[in-house]
Amino acid sequence: MSDRSGVITMHGNPLTLTGDEVNKGDQVPDVELLANDLSPVKLSDFKGKVVVLSTVPSLDTPTCDLETRRFNSEAAGLGDEVAILTVSMDLPFAQARWCGAAGVEAVKTLSDHREAALGLAYGLLIKELRLLARCVLVLDRDQKITYIQMVNELSEEPDYEAVLAAVKEVV
Repeated sequence: MSDRSGVITMHGNPLTLTGDEVNKGDQVPDVELLANDLSPVKLSDFKGKVVVLSTVPSLDTPTCDLETRRFNSEAAGLGDEVAILTVSMDLPFAQARWCGAAGVEAVKTLSDHREAALGLAYGLLIKELRLLARCVLVLDRDQKITYIQMVNELSEEPDYEAVLAAVKEVV
């Protein structure tokens, strides 16, 4: 397992990402996460669908809130063959509470809090904070990475139009 510095910042201060970096063209590592009801969910459960995999530090922060709401509103235009997953280190109970309060139903929130399995397998775990970096990956139906957008500054939103264009290329 490796550490990478200088990839992301928080308010201009550099942070360290730990774990094995994934790249465009890679088959995604299959990891187990927790759904809001504490049931286990594997990424392989979504094989056969195009997946937008959005990792965020915490749904209880303004930027993560905006990002997840935006993907929720975009979901209707993408159809049933696209699954949008937002993964954070938030507890499943907190994710369920946030989704209810925000009216988010089209995005499935998943928790990596237990083992940081996704964070470590994808090189997205922020060492100093034990939170996930803001990153959006698009996976094809065979779960190969077709697009990666690492957001360099943690407090900034991703480029939604670029993500949506990447999804439309593989749908």
